[in-house]
Amino acid sequence: MSKVQPGAAGSPTGIIWRPDPEQVRQSNVQRLMDRHGIATYDELLRRSNEDVAWFWDAVVRDLGIDWYRPYEQVVDLSRGVSWATWFRGARMNVANDCVDKHALGDRRDQPAVIWEGEEGATRTLTYADLQREVNRFAHALAGLGVDKGDRVGLFLPMLPETVVAIMAIAKIGAVFTPIFSGYGAQAVATRLQDAGARVLITADGFLRRGQAVPMKEAADEAASLSPSVEHVVVVRRLGREVPWAEGRDLWWDELVAGQPETFETVHLDPEDPIMIIYTSGTTGKPKGALHVHAGFPLKSAQDISHHFDLHPGEVMFWFTDIGWMMGPWLIFGTLMLGSAMFLYDGAPDYPGYDRLWALVERHRVTHLGVSPTLIRALMPHGEEPVRKHDLSSLRIMGSTGEPWNPDPYLWLFHTVGGGRCPIINYSGGTEISGGILACSVHQPLKVASFAGPNLGIAADVVDDAGQPVRGQVGELVIRGPWPGMTRGFWKDPDRYLNTYWSRWPGIWYHGDWASIDGDGFWYIHGRSDDTIKVAGKRAGPAEFESALVAHPAVLEAAAIGVPHALKGETAVCFVVLKPGYAPSEGLRQELKRQVADVLGKALRPEEVKFVAQIPKTRNGKVMRRVVRAKYLGEALGDTSALENPAAVEEIGRAV
Repeated sequence: MSKVQPGAAGSPTGIIWRPDPEQVRQSNVQRLMDRHGIATYDELLRRSNEDVAWFWDAVVRDLGIDWYRPYEQVVDLSRGVSWATWFRGARMNVANDCVDKHALGDRRDQPAVIWEGEEGATRTLTYADLQREVNRFAHALAGLGVDKGDRVGLFLPMLPETVVAIMAIAKIGAVFTPIFSGYGAQAVATRLQDAGARVLITADGFLRRGQAVPMKEAADEAASLSPSVEHVVVVRRLGREVPWAEGRDLWWDELVAGQPETFETVHLDPEDPIMIIYTSGTTGKPKGALHVHAGFPLKSAQDISHHFDLHPGEVMFWFTDIGWMMGPWLIFGTLMLGSAMFLYDGAPDYPGYDRLWALVERHRVTHLGVSPTLIRALMPHGEEPVRKHDLSSLRIMGSTGEPWNPDPYLWLFHTVGGGRCPIINYSGGTEISGGILACSVHQPLKVASFAGPNLGIAADVVDDAGQPVRGQVGELVIRGPWPGMTRGFWKDPDRYLNTYWSRWPGIWYHGDWASIDGDGFWYIHGRSDDTIKVAGKRAGPAEFESALVAHPAVLEAAAIGVPHALKGETAVCFVVLKPGYAPSEGLRQELKRQVADVLGKALRPEEVKFVAQIPKTRNGKVMRRVVRAKYLGEALGDTSALENPAAVEEIGRAV
């Protein structure tokens, strides 16, 4: 295992932020601690891992989860930790916790959903509005024959109707499958076919940099390839003419017109499915993570409450898509807490580089979530686009998707947050329902780090033998159950067990490299299946990439390991240069030396290639697997998550 190197991803540097005593006193976590007589955050973290039944009972009481019938047992491990079930004997429905109880209470007139389109149109739904629209659409779905357990595909931008659809599907006990709004027809069809969806909900399109992005045409092709799809429901987002299949296609507004505004929410078991969300695999078949009513939504709300400290009346904006887990996470978490979400379906830098900051100012966003990639893309345009706007409403900033390197992290902290807003760095996964590692308002921050495990997550870093390690890079694992665990992969339980539970008995193997420094701060170093092993020395690709982007000429980088006759494997790096810098042999050698200086001469890259862009998903993750396959001339596997397919050809040209 490689040691944590100064200058590598997550390099140990000084603490840059400490908790404000008043913020701590008013925090959601402090309320939980006071209620249970817990003196310190560390004690709460320890108890959350040592007594999971006590902790999750305390969580659902703290969050005010509404049970139609109370549970008899918090957690049931009779089938083993990999198949843990929760809140046995209870009856509930997450639509009640997200919508009904707020609409029937004192939050009925408070905003629940705030939306702005790229063209500047805005809409706001209060909790009372949201309940009315959810009930009308629940009747519409029931009228189409959708019943408990039926699957419904959501191929939509981030719209108010997206929220309404999710809550209506939950209310009747059906199951939704969120699908990335930028997918092509084949990727949509793969998910519809696997889930066996009866209904597909889509839009006529959305705007991206002022251009109409058609969706109905892709939805039509996907539906024609998916025999289970009986109806396609279409939201009028752009008002454009679209192809129409009479008898199958239905306009959303016409479908809900005249529907009753009340609907009796179905009482469900906490283990009843609510969502099948697909993650890309190395093969052509994505993995469908199955989640339940008292799983993903509960973990989302707990993380947002206890780590992001979102309060009722505040506004959270996470720049994401419904097809990535942060989309459903935002929707469930904010609504369960009685707060407001802000949704935006356009580009973050259109029509100007200040669009993201204008949104924050205009809608008084209190919690802003971004990816490191987004910040790296905005940084070259300087501070002026940020300074134009009043960002005083911001209280918390969040980040997820990939490891940070120091410069963009510090730019976000100082330029955007003014040094007063903590960055809640957050890392977990779709199958987790949220975070494994995070920060909180109770803990100090180090640059690019995590303060530690999420509350209720018994995380550890181990070596190849499964033994804990500190001060060096190891495998990130979880040693106990939590409600947000996926209930397996849809129709493929063996793949779930092999992926997460086969390496060490009773331990969740996550597939990320991580480390813990001497001060107890945690760092993510990329996927362990991306590991680069040069002459016996291992390093995560993020360590190479962070060393490269520390050079003033480099905007972005991607590192891969490729076979080498003598060393077994060697590193090949692809870099995107900042404006004003041009590729040259001298710069190439300089970048190789930069990596060698940071990681050691043994890890000097074999090659550095200059490219205009790097293949990434829309939420900012570098698709190193695809880069490696293109470099080696191998099959690319599942590329449906790619936002910029042209970048793959860019890799090919560089090779």
